[in-house]
Amino acid sequence: MGPDLLRAGEQLLGPAVELRRRLHAYPEVGLHLPETQRAILEAISGLDLKVSTGTATTSVVAVLEGGRPGPTTLLRGDMDALPMPEDTGLQFSSAVAGRMHACGHDAHVAMLAGAAHLLAGRKNEVPGRVVFMFQPGEEGYGGAQIMLDEGLLELTGPVDRAFAIHVYPVRPSGWIYTRRGPFMASSDDFRVTVRGSGGHASTPHDAIDPVPVACEVVTALQSMVTRRVPIFDPTVLTVSRISAGTTFNVIPETAVLEGTVRTISATTRALVFENLRRVAEHVAEAHLCRAEIETTFDGKGRDEGLPVGYPVTVNDASAAQRTLEVARSLIGEDHVIEMTDPVMGAEDWSYILERVPGSMAFLGVAPPGVERPAPTHSNRMLLDEPAMAVGIALHAAMALD
Repeated sequence: MGPDLLRAGEQLLGPAVELRRRLHAYPEVGLHLPETQRAILEAISGLDLKVSTGTATTSVVAVLEGGRPGPTTLLRGDMDALPMPEDTGLQFSSAVAGRMHACGHDAHVAMLAGAAHLLAGRKNEVPGRVVFMFQPGEEGYGGAQIMLDEGLLELTGPVDRAFAIHVYPVRPSGWIYTRRGPFMASSDDFRVTVRGSGGHASTPHDAIDPVPVACEVVTALQSMVTRRVPIFDPTVLTVSRISAGTTFNVIPETAVLEGTVRTISATTRALVFENLRRVAEHVAEAHLCRAEIETTFDGKGRDEGLPVGYPVTVNDASAAQRTLEVARSLIGEDHVIEMTDPVMGAEDWSYILERVPGSMAFLGVAPPGVERPAPTHSNRMLLDEPAMAVGIALHAAMALD
């Protein structure tokens, strides 16, 4: 199966590259991606698929009925870009100011569409059915959860297994990486507003200065992580932005600090936010200030279409082992790596893996000859397009196996 599928993926590389470049040149952000949806529908038109589109978001779900009994396999490609500039110099660079496919979702869509063509052409070999999930809003908007809420897993009856690929632009092109258990971290953002009372900078005793209090909160949060979180259940808490004041001789009323939290277990995720709230509130109170805390951990932004936090992405152990074995059959033992540690980036594929046994794998796409490839979310990120043939073949293999 391996060499044959890999050749089939290579034969579909041309249309995949064309689709990827079309999406790259006209990136869309968030949950509503009408041009991207249109491109997907055109790319899979004519195939023997049952196609439906979302109502709460511009998702596309296509179902292929196989030619023999078997499980239902869910395959996913996320669709959205990032709100950032592009400086790659590519001929097909983003034509939309302030938007870029800097996380490889254009390639994810192209590989999944290619897999749909490959599997539709081998319908009689497909066991059970395949659900192709084209998902908007991965970059912080929880599009996977929205699709679940719209009945993704009920369209065809029970989904038995799930698989997704994410490109990895700093790893050798065409290599596959995955692991059993926690694969990617949870992701949550927070904002702490320290509220005091303003005044003249020359008379701080007549005001309640929130600036040094905010600085103390930052230090206390770092101590909290090292003292309260078990060392073998790692957490990253980064305060990445502090803002306060308008000019040099005025004590402001508020100081705001913002940051992110990454964990690799649900227990520690909850523990960190419980402690974050207590530390911030009590440090502020000790200095006659008040701390107001907002986080994506509570999920309140979901109903307003605002960014939300993501749980830990956990690969089912059996599914991850199967991914390793299938990948080895495709590209050989030497090009498949079982990772020792999870990655502290985050994915809303985590919502699917909470409901369905499955896995995610990284596909190396580092451009050959580039000494230090730019990572995802870089304005200079590039990917080696021929590696997409491996992604197309691996999607198909995971459905056929």
